[in-house]
Amino acid sequence: MPNPQSEIQHFTKNWQQQLADAFDNIEDLCRYLDLSPDDLPISVAATENFPLRVPLSFAACIEKGNPRDPLLRQVLPVNEELAVYPGFNTDPVGDLAAATQTGVLHKYQGRVLFINTGSCAINCRYCFRRNFPYSELQLSKQKEQAAILSIQEDASITEVILSGGDPLLLSDARLTRLMGQLAEIKHLKRIRIHTRLPIVLPARITDEFIDTLKLSPKQIILILHCNHANELNERVIVACNTLKNSGITLFNQSVLLKGVNDDADILCDLSEQLFSHGVIPYYLHLLDKATGTGHFEVSKERALELIQQVQATLPGYLVPKLVTEQTGAASKQYIF
Repeated sequence: MPNPQSEIQHFTKNWQQQLADAFDNIEDLCRYLDLSPDDLPISVAATENFPLRVPLSFAACIEKGNPRDPLLRQVLPVNEELAVYPGFNTDPVGDLAAATQTGVLHKYQGRVLFINTGSCAINCRYCFRRNFPYSELQLSKQKEQAAILSIQEDASITEVILSGGDPLLLSDARLTRLMGQLAEIKHLKRIRIHTRLPIVLPARITDEFIDTLKLSPKQIILILHCNHANELNERVIVACNTLKNSGITLFNQSVLLKGVNDDADILCDLSEQLFSHGVIPYYLHLLDKATGTGHFEVSKERALELIQQVQATLPGYLVPKLVTEQTGAASKQYIF
């Protein structure tokens, strides 16, 4: 269990070392948080196919001794994950049908999505890709080259989205090589990176990574993933400011989660805090109905009620778009 001194030492390590030190055992996480596993609806069985993984940087944001902490709820494996909910399945947004032979997802006009890795720094229990067959579809170096060639040959593609897993788990060297290859494609306008690492492992925002982004002639957009203002600790704020001051456009997407942020005041606070640190609230997603996540679902009716309360409180530029994703649709579906 980390003590204050060991925590200080932990945060002097590089991001790879911090990632290696992440909690992967329920009892260790509970001990750090001053919680008894006996007082929580913990399920070891739920970790068999989707393991626990929580970096100390994120765990340090969880209120110790609070079994109902909204950040803890996002990462703690519980019995409800084993329940069967009607309409929930292993491919809730139709990713498999959108996968091309070169290993990219081509769902929307002008945009393709690279599954660069199956790994994340944190295993969020509501993850819509928790059942995704990464071993078959993530881009190996060979598949990556084929994917780049296919983009070169298709002038209709103007944007590449790096996703995963989390693409920032790639090394700086591999990211630099990939970004350089994409930069040579003339008809590409933008490179978008979907990542949770600046929120859960802010040490990943290294000087080398910043240099890689700044050297690209393409417009770079980072889509962060933060669900609650309590995730924005001092290290996260520094990482966001570093990105913003380097000319990187920052957006945030959240998922509406029961017991986490299904409250108008919490959503307003999140938007205010994000914007104060240079991050634009972008999407608020209804839960994608992945097997094992049904206990997080907030009804569409309740979601509309909440976003209308947010709109009545905040200026329009702080109100995220309430959306859902439907298999086969030409874009995200706007609910509000």
